[in-house]
Amino acid sequence: MRLYHNAYSSNSRRVVMTAHHLNIPLELVSVDLMSPADREKLVRINPNSKIPVLEDGELMLWESCAIMQYLAEQTPGQTLYPAEVRARADVHRWLFWCVQHFSPAIGIVVWENYIKGMIGAGDPDPYEVARGELLLAQFARVLDDHLARREWICGDDLTLADFAIAAPLMASERGRLPVRQYRNLQAWFTKVQELDAWRQTAFS
Repeated sequence: MRLYHNAYSSNSRRVVMTAHHLNIPLELVSVDLMSPADREKLVRINPNSKIPVLEDGELMLWESCAIMQYLAEQTPGQTLYPAEVRARADVHRWLFWCVQHFSPAIGIVVWENYIKGMIGAGDPDPYEVARGELLLAQFARVLDDHLARREWICGDDLTLADFAIAAPLMASERGRLPVRQYRNLQAWFTKVQELDAWRQTAFS
């Protein structure tokens, strides 16, 4: 299987973490999102022109959480993606929550405080930073309160939800994310960072 990805992409990171944890070998193909040539190639395999994209034979699968689920389904005996209906529904709930709420809020702040400067797109827009921080505070509180009663996002066991939600936090320092005050979130994120899947997918 081949994964088209970018090391700076948290969506890519959650997929690579999942593959590493499940011991699934992936051929990693780096996509330079600033390159018109790479963008032209990307849109041929994903009409949304987004990464990651998993190529498995004739299948071209996009959307990071769908790829994570697909990889788990390929792995007999795995526990990241539970088979029991209610347990799986809980994982789905947090995957969708992350994609709809948590990741977009983080993305606004990281774009303004980090990515724009890295690609020469100008200075942070104070209005956008404030908007992103307001959204992030709302959803970080939800996660922090939830983690007060659990070791992992969905209870006692590590699941795809933990990889999905942790990945956007990889830019916490560079993006100056205001999340240090959430003690339960920080305790959980520290545990994620101790996982081999996190350490082996870090970039400098």
